[in-house]
Amino acid sequence: MSERRVAFVTGASRGIGRACAVALAADGRDVAVGWSRDEEGAAKTVASVEEAGARGVAVQLDVASASSVDAGFSEIESTLGSVTVLVNNAGVTRDGLLLRMSDEQWGEVLRTNLDGAFHAVRRATPGMMKARFGRVVNVGSVVASTGSAGQVNYAAAKAGLIGLTRSVARELASRGVTCNVVAPGPIETAMLESLSPQRIEQLAGQVALGRLGTPEEVAAVVAFLCSEAAGYVTGAVVPVDGGLGMGH
Repeated sequence: MSERRVAFVTGASRGIGRACAVALAADGRDVAVGWSRDEEGAAKTVASVEEAGARGVAVQLDVASASSVDAGFSEIESTLGSVTVLVNNAGVTRDGLLLRMSDEQWGEVLRTNLDGAFHAVRRATPGMMKARFGRVVNVGSVVASTGSAGQVNYAAAKAGLIGLTRSVARELASRGVTCNVVAPGPIETAMLESLSPQRIEQLAGQVALGRLGTPEEVAAVVAFLCSEAAGYVTGAVVPVDGGLGMGH
């Protein structure tokens, strides 16, 4: 490579997003750390990126807003350069049973988890096409294929990511741009910390490997899909779920 690739990871203040940012930095990417509410967490991620030997910058944005995403990309372009590696990790949950789920619960999850990925991919595409190189990884979920009681909004958004990903993969393949989904199972993140120990034990028991995954295990797969070596992988849904979703 004649110059360092610039990566942008949304939702990178903690958990899977932070692990992805650090893994990409270790692979020689400069990394923009997207954050929405956790400024302190984003700063810690930037510090970890810099410890890995890369340049890092924290960028506040709301992925549900196209104008906010545009402003965020402009900030990255002025500080690090054009984004050619994009990891769409920003996401929220607003769980609830179908009959009690409000329009607001449905809409917020779809806007953040699905619209947000669309906004970011659309904004990144011109730079990737110009570079004739691009890597897009959308962080999905095993529930996109298995479903999950109490998560019709989340599962629908993550399933939508698969259709978005495969359409982008077909559209941009001739320009050297790949687009894939990584589908984690239950991972040791803050999202799970709100669950009871009994529920966490139950989730782990459903996994063939008998345990929860780590953010670093997800990030390792994301980093591979963002690498030069993964140039012949596109439109794929890669599970990192300990065998939970096998057969789906």
